[in-house]
Amino acid sequence: MSTRPIPLLVAGAACIAFSGILVRLADVAPSTAAFYRCAYAVPPLAAIAYWERRRYGSRGTRSRTFAWIAGAFFAADLILWHHSIAGVGAGLATVLGNIQVVLVPIVLIGVVLISGVVGEGAYGDDPALGVLFGVLTAVAYTGFLLTLRAGSADVRRSAGALFHATLASAIFILPAGWLLGELELRTSWEAFWWLLTLALTSQVLGWLLIAAALPLVPAAISSVVLTFQPVAAVLLAMLLLDEDPSAVQLAGVAVVVCGIVLATGRRRSVPT
Repeated sequence: MSTRPIPLLVAGAACIAFSGILVRLADVAPSTAAFYRCAYAVPPLAAIAYWERRRYGSRGTRSRTFAWIAGAFFAADLILWHHSIAGVGAGLATVLGNIQVVLVPIVLIGVVLISGVVGEGAYGDDPALGVLFGVLTAVAYTGFLLTLRAGSADVRRSAGALFHATLASAIFILPAGWLLGELELRTSWEAFWWLLTLALTSQVLGWLLIAAALPLVPAAISSVVLTFQPVAAVLLAMLLLDEDPSAVQLAGVAVVVCGIVLATGRRRSVPT
């Protein structure tokens, strides 16, 4: 694993590329989807974390603290992102959530194009509001990635970090969802199966792969590799959900992705 972290990162990104689609298919309130994504993932992650602890020992207080901070960021990330999905669709919301605060001019131009302010026929119930939630999602997502990386320095115990972060997220989402008035403790059976699939594929498998790879890959490289996820999400949403972004919005997607790649490439070239 230590010699092939990038394939792990790509595989993890492929798993979570389906997240927005599964949220749309579950058709529940944003905080409800966020809570059950985490809650259903806790038992399998707990089992793997227990195995890690038995084999390699305790992770230590510092790592657990970082994981709980990551969980707080992830709770905000999921709630904001699910609201963005409602406003601008699963594909475009995923692109916006992955700008990771690379607020360079070219990326901001792409965000404006996705918002629907320019041109006609923009996809989404409220593209401008969806973009706002998407940018806020990116802020929370950046905090999550940085703190998860700090809490997963020992790749042998990556499941432990993810378990604590996921458990923390579920706990933090409960009061937030209640205050927002969108937490449903009962869902239909159809929603249950979609949310369970979301938890097992994205939160367990996808993030186990990413958490194992992140400490082994420079941040600049991981940022570029993870852009595979939003691009795949846009294409999958168009194929599976019949989402129909306008030509201007698709141009915005291209601009955002190019901006991320250029910005992270520039960071790598700066002497340290």
